[in-house]
Amino acid sequence: MTDAIEHQKDKNSGQHPVTLPPTLFLSRKLLFNREASWLEFNRRVLEEALDKSQPLLERVKFLSIFSTNLDEFFMIRVSGLKQQIEEGVTELSLDGLTPIAQLKLINEKLRPMLAEQVRCFKEEVLTELESTSIIISPYRTLSDRERRMLTTYFIENVFPVLTPQAVDPSHPFPYISNLSLNLGVMIQPNGKPPNGSSANAANALAPRFARVKVPPLVPRLVPVGDESRNEFILLEELIAANIESLFPGMRAAELHPFRVTRDADIEIREDEANDLLQAVERGLRKRRFGTAVRLEVAASMPGEMVRYLASSLKLGAEDVYTIDGPLNMPDLMDLYKLDRPELKDKPFAASAPSALRTNESVFEVIRRQDVLVHHPYDSFASVLDFINSAAGDPEVQAIKMTLYRPGPDSPVVRALMRAIEKGKQVAVLVELKARFDEESNIEWARRLERVGVHVVYGLIGLKTHCKLALVVRREAGSLRRYLHVGTGNYNPATARIYTDIGLFTADADFGADASELFNYLTGFSHQTEYRRLLVAPVNLRERVTALIEREIEHQRSGKPARIVAKINSLTDTKLIRKLYEASQAGLPIDLVVRGVCTLRPGVPGLSDTITVTSIVGRFLEHSRIFYFLNGGKEEVYIGSADWMQRNLDRRVELLAPISDPKLRTHLKEEVLDVCLRDNVKARRLLPDGTYERIRAAKGEEAVDSQSHFLSYYGSA
Repeated sequence: MTDAIEHQKDKNSGQHPVTLPPTLFLSRKLLFNREASWLEFNRRVLEEALDKSQPLLERVKFLSIFSTNLDEFFMIRVSGLKQQIEEGVTELSLDGLTPIAQLKLINEKLRPMLAEQVRCFKEEVLTELESTSIIISPYRTLSDRERRMLTTYFIENVFPVLTPQAVDPSHPFPYISNLSLNLGVMIQPNGKPPNGSSANAANALAPRFARVKVPPLVPRLVPVGDESRNEFILLEELIAANIESLFPGMRAAELHPFRVTRDADIEIREDEANDLLQAVERGLRKRRFGTAVRLEVAASMPGEMVRYLASSLKLGAEDVYTIDGPLNMPDLMDLYKLDRPELKDKPFAASAPSALRTNESVFEVIRRQDVLVHHPYDSFASVLDFINSAAGDPEVQAIKMTLYRPGPDSPVVRALMRAIEKGKQVAVLVELKARFDEESNIEWARRLERVGVHVVYGLIGLKTHCKLALVVRREAGSLRRYLHVGTGNYNPATARIYTDIGLFTADADFGADASELFNYLTGFSHQTEYRRLLVAPVNLRERVTALIEREIEHQRSGKPARIVAKINSLTDTKLIRKLYEASQAGLPIDLVVRGVCTLRPGVPGLSDTITVTSIVGRFLEHSRIFYFLNGGKEEVYIGSADWMQRNLDRRVELLAPISDPKLRTHLKEEVLDVCLRDNVKARRLLPDGTYERIRAAKGEEAVDSQSHFLSYYGSA
């Protein structure tokens, strides 16, 4: 905890409010650093791998996710800081740190975590894997017979796709692709220079550097013998054992793995783009050649080679991460794919919510009542059934949807194509700027266009992140609108591992709002008001602020007041300031924030009444739910927006109020309250920015919220 906060605690003793400055900007005692907060989130992911009570392959999964998260962090966040430094940007972070200071902070926090990850893998996970007959063997331990078999595998499956790249006056240092695993090799001719040879002849025999890229399309884990044995060696070790076949007449004096991470944050000058699709495609081509931001090297690599690589990649010593274990840890997910169910979480079978388990059509059910779905506990099949039913129903006239990350093999998109074949009007907004899904989305957009779907590529200057499907159906001589509003993407793969909430409704006001929102997305409408929906960047910030202010007034006037919000990230300084004001008025505020949170909770005189809980478990917490006690007239909203400036001001987002009292009660008591009671997977954010795991008190029931939901929905 900072001295400033300690001083404030002594000064206020929880009785006098901290005087808030006109803006929280640059105040390190009022805000956490965003990058440090993200690293703390990834630390919680690592803690799941360190947890020995986890099934073994689940621990492997979390080790892999920890590294995958870091890759994106460097490609986007670290690269952004480096770019600021290169451009001489002097703007400080929200908590008052320069870009250089933030990079130093990242370095200091991250290196011990990486050491702990490697220790966990080498000292715990590898040993336990071996005890379950899953073995990653060093090449040197293999028998002669096994080596001969692997040499045959190398010649047939690996050698043809390898491309050695030597560096000499006629061969410049090669381009090292992003996230590629490579071998740095020092090679020299066999033999010795003759006595009295010239300096040039001696130079010709001097060791030279060569790079060999480990082919990403060949399995990293190479089976040893029969694949059913679950014994493997690492692909780079097999290449190293046969390295001289790549350099006939040469000798490999040294060989060490390394990996490079590059800037992948593409910049699209939308204001200058005549065609957004072409602009995104140009950005994708540039992404391949982003500047290097991180160099990972094997602990065995000598300093001279490390310095050579860093210099060639224009990186400093602070950008080099020495790893005393296997590089490219995300490849370990291949182990998770093994058919060893006893080493994983118990499988579960999701089903449709009880309201939809009838012989009626989905439209008959939704016309009669609103229906809530909670994925992955409720099957995503209910959403697919809604879209498929709309595609095949002769009474459906039109379907309109937003697609953010539909995935590479989308049944939703295929259903929309069938709808066109049935003669329906179909309009789809495909967000081309969904990071790392751009290529997949471009392909889907083109395929949809080819069959006649009206496709919109997002809006200039805004990213469309809301999750909305609108079906227009002719009934009894008039048109009725049916909606699905969700917190997650229309992606059945992620719906099995992300927790999300969805609402089916035929509410007329919702339908009218949705039609006007789609007119805004597909046409030139400048809608400024909506009946029920909260839409960013139109009215969402204003309405959320008003909801908080209303709770403050209820608190001051002695009426029942409380806020509970479940979100992924909280970084918007204006909303944080409003939450501080609410806390200073005594308003109870419970926040469930999975990832980044720059608000300091529990500081006397500032945020005494605010708690921040993070849940990291089997599923990725992704749902956004907002509860306001409102003097006893409770209001609950679900939607796509986190409390970040980008979501409130630079994205098209959507929050929908829950009208049905039973559904409001369900979300409050059976979802939010259970998350807040979690004392197994939950961590509590402390005023100093660290998290402590919440433990059940003596005699208290242990509550794992995700396990509870599996049981609750499984018996519903």
